[in-house]
Amino acid sequence: MAKRALPLSRVYGLLEPGPVVLLSTMHKDQANVMTMSWHTMMEFEPPLVGCVVSGHDFSFTALKTTRQCVLNIPTVELAKKVVACGNTSGQQVDKFEAFGLTAAPAALVDAPLIAECYANLECRVVDTRLVNRYNFFVLEVLKAWIDPACKDPRTLHHRGRGAFMVAGDTIRLPSKMR
Repeated sequence: MAKRALPLSRVYGLLEPGPVVLLSTMHKDQANVMTMSWHTMMEFEPPLVGCVVSGHDFSFTALKTTRQCVLNIPTVELAKKVVACGNTSGQQVDKFEAFGLTAAPAALVDAPLIAECYANLECRVVDTRLVNRYNFFVLEVLKAWIDPACKDPRTLHHRGRGAFMVAGDTIRLPSKMR
């Protein structure tokens, strides 16, 4: 089979890092939420997550200033709201109100959980050494919440340019990982 060159701008779609999340912040008594798909697990225990938040995003200043956030993991049922949050600036719009999302209190951070999401990870920023150069934050997950009624979460995975994949079948293979 002959292969063809792929434009470098499309590489992201091959290496998508995991489910799209809604990053919520609280700054100056204003809750905000942004759609984010550029994140990666960095450590198991304590759980560390690396993420990129553009310096142009309204959430960037909140995250850099407060050093707190919640990573909310939506399922496919929230797909239209997830995209709407990604296409709107929190500087002009209260996204919780505009898109019918419910802000719920977190246990350890000031940023709100999004009640409609099947999982929520309360986080604090533990490393900012790459923020000025790459907008890359390292977050430590302080508390994790999950909806036990959601047995088979069908998460969204961004493939680039408005294309999403939905998590599907689970297969189990022998592994020494815990």
